[in-house]
Amino acid sequence: MQKRDNYNKIEDFLEDSSFRRWILNQDDIQNWEEWCLESPKRAKLVEEARLFLIALGVDELKISHEEIQASLAETRNKILLHEINAQKTNAFWTKGWFRAAAVLLVSFSLYFLYDLNQKSNLAVNYEKLVEKDNEGLIEQTNNSPEPQVISLSDGSSVLLQPKSKLSYPKKNSGNVRKVFLSGEAFFEIKKDPSKPFLVYANELVTTVLGTSFRVKAYEGDANVEVLVKTGKVHVSQNETISKKPMLPIDLLPNESIIYNRKKVAFGNVQTLDLTLKPIEKESEKIENLSFEFEDVPVSQIFETIEKAYSVEIKYPKSMLKNCYLTSSLSDQPLTEKLNIICESLGNNTRFELNNNEIIIKSNGCN
Repeated sequence: MQKRDNYNKIEDFLEDSSFRRWILNQDDIQNWEEWCLESPKRAKLVEEARLFLIALGVDELKISHEEIQASLAETRNKILLHEINAQKTNAFWTKGWFRAAAVLLVSFSLYFLYDLNQKSNLAVNYEKLVEKDNEGLIEQTNNSPEPQVISLSDGSSVLLQPKSKLSYPKKNSGNVRKVFLSGEAFFEIKKDPSKPFLVYANELVTTVLGTSFRVKAYEGDANVEVLVKTGKVHVSQNETISKKPMLPIDLLPNESIIYNRKKVAFGNVQTLDLTLKPIEKESEKIENLSFEFEDVPVSQIFETIEKAYSVEIKYPKSMLKNCYLTSSLSDQPLTEKLNIICESLGNNTRFELNNNEIIIKSNGCN
């Protein structure tokens, strides 16, 4: 005799994982269909249980036995009261109608319990992400009032905003480069088609090959935001929070997307004009600054870099006062920008980057 032969209540079926797989995924390993056909009475009870799962519309029913019992008891009491009142006032309310109402009301009650449970499980934050990663990670926290520059081992640069944290491997191994963000940061990724770069931030994963973009993902915020300055960015839902993640979204330059963590949904892609400078300090955000230089003094280039990265550049002003450069530096990480400038100046020009201070050593320009 099988265990399910003793099932005589809806909740017996709801708590059976093989039953849920059969109804939701057509996975009939336990021959449920054949078993149901053996008895009309059995088939009727199974049909009621099936209605619950269809009404819920979920892949898994992660509700405890106690929660199911409490919900059913409360709903049955409400139905009983309605039935008593209805019988007193109108004979139209029949037992068959109340049986259908029971299915619907209990379904809504179970869905409410499921929704609360599922939303708590869907939330992904920085600590959970870092904990799951088995590689040795370096964590950098910005407790200062100004953005901080982080240079990664692959040559990429990250401008980490105040009250933000970034964890990254000391040296990338394998076929991908990945970091974990809590807060806000602007990324400039060194191109490497063989090794995609992944930013894990709350429930989103942003994947690029080499581009510049901003991610804003504070733990307490309702949204996660991604904004692209150059190149192409692939934004997807973290696979750990859903067996059927939403379709990913590709963003192009000047486009942004907002992910609503509570609704578990993407908003519409927005097109921005990053050349429009917002008021006050927002105008110094790196995505609002142009790095296209045509025959401009090197001092002006250094000023732009200082504004963009919140760094201080010390250089021999007398040696470089008559030096002019033409260069496009829009799509390079900070260290690559500095390398291009130094190579263009020549004459043994080189740089040192220490936290948020850059020291240029040069004997003048060619």
